[in-house]
Amino acid sequence: MQGSDFIPVNRRAMEVDDYVDAARRHKAWIFGPMFGCLVVSVVIAFLWPDTYISTAAIRVIPPQISEKLVISSINVDMSQRISSMAQNILSRATLTNIIQTYGLYPKDIKRLPIEDLIEDMKSKHIRIGQVSSMTPNSSGEKKNYGAFSLSFSYENRYIAQKVCSDLVGRFLSENSREALNQGLAATDFLKEELESARKKLESIESNWAGFRIANAGRLPDDRTANLTTLQSIESRMGNLNAAINRVNQEKLMLETQLRIAKDQLTSAKSPVESPQAMAAMEKRNEKLVEKEREVQGLENGLIQAKEHWTENHPDVKRFEGLLALAKRQRDQIMKEDELAKAREVVSAPKVEVKKIAPMSKEAKALDAQVLQIETLLKAKDQELNEYNQETARMNGTVKQFQSRLDATPLSDQKYQELTRDYDQAKSSYKEMSEKKAISERANIVTGRKQGETLEMLDPASLPLSPSEPNRAIIIGSGTMAGLMLGLFLAGARELKDTALKNLKDVRTYTQLTILGCIPLLENDLVVRRRRRLTMLAWSTASILGLLVMASSVLYYTQTRP
Repeated sequence: MQGSDFIPVNRRAMEVDDYVDAARRHKAWIFGPMFGCLVVSVVIAFLWPDTYISTAAIRVIPPQISEKLVISSINVDMSQRISSMAQNILSRATLTNIIQTYGLYPKDIKRLPIEDLIEDMKSKHIRIGQVSSMTPNSSGEKKNYGAFSLSFSYENRYIAQKVCSDLVGRFLSENSREALNQGLAATDFLKEELESARKKLESIESNWAGFRIANAGRLPDDRTANLTTLQSIESRMGNLNAAINRVNQEKLMLETQLRIAKDQLTSAKSPVESPQAMAAMEKRNEKLVEKEREVQGLENGLIQAKEHWTENHPDVKRFEGLLALAKRQRDQIMKEDELAKAREVVSAPKVEVKKIAPMSKEAKALDAQVLQIETLLKAKDQELNEYNQETARMNGTVKQFQSRLDATPLSDQKYQELTRDYDQAKSSYKEMSEKKAISERANIVTGRKQGETLEMLDPASLPLSPSEPNRAIIIGSGTMAGLMLGLFLAGARELKDTALKNLKDVRTYTQLTILGCIPLLENDLVVRRRRRLTMLAWSTASILGLLVMASSVLYYTQTRP
């Protein structure tokens, strides 16, 4: 027998009544998974142990004393300090002590290592909030002066409250201990630095003082004083030179007066000479006076040159040569004067001159004048000697101060280094001393709990209702998942069933005219038996599901603390 060829036909689009018929045909496949998921979700929801969250709030109290008055020695922000304290509190030793003290996780501790329990406790059960509120301080920076929360979740709400209170207490004590330790550590560090700065300052101060003593008068600080003293000495030297010049001029005038007075005295005692001889004598005297003045000027110039230059300087040599030449010329004029006098005496004609007896009064007056001038010359010589001695002392002093000024650049670099090191060491010692005093005051403020501290704002709460699981969501989600699964199974069976189900399918797929419809005739006994079996199955499943759900609810109510 040869089979007929298969002709593919597209399925017709389903309408609303088709969906209703399909749901009626596959209602068992829809409500069965839905009821099963309902039972499973109820069991899961009520067998899932409750988790209670106990929450406490901790407030950050700002310093009670302004930072302008007492600067805190702790420069770590409170949020960072809270993170640091959390690491210490949530350490392995601390959490192990809490687990053993309150008997936490009695079931898990038998089958899991303690490290896993501690890790779960830190990551799942303990929550530390962030300090949220920000308040600017006096310097414009923002500091955390708000509150943060601390919570602990556990199956037993009373134990959760106790553990949360324990953690809050540990936070408060850890904050006080850490703040005090940081302050003491800062103070100890500053004490060591201050002692080191003091020793360094003493060592540098000793070297600096020794250098000042060893180089007294040659230090850069003494340069101004040396220059001032040298200027005053040079001014005094100028005054001395002026006085010496004045004395020399006066001495020259006195010598000239003395010579004239002696000549007058000689003339008064000797016969009267001719006018020509007197004119020649006066002319020779004028030349001698001019040469004396020239010698005196060169001597003064030589003295001034020696004050400024050494013996081998060209100017000093030049003055010495000119002075020697002037002295030779003066001596030559004096010799010529003496020779001229001698020639006049020899060549004078022998004429009888009537000698006139000297006038005793004029001779006595001239003699007295000569004695007075000689006395004045001796006084001028003594005065000139004193000025020369003082000039010599001044020259020695000038050389001394000049040597100091010449030695100043040699010690300038070393002295500047020592002075710079001394100033730096002194500044460092002063700075460390101030910082140590600030740190000690900050420790006093911390000890009195007047600085930035933590305070319990809200104590650990006793939770009345569990935070998880959310049984309504679990049961609703499970029921919806079962319904979706049932609809999926019903749709899959409907797509797999290719039989003609109603008149619309017959008209669509056969393209024939329908003359009549004969209903399906089944045996009543078979129909009743099938219905009874279906009802029995559904009743049994419902009863078992209800029993399972009731048992889970009863277990939850019995085990709930």
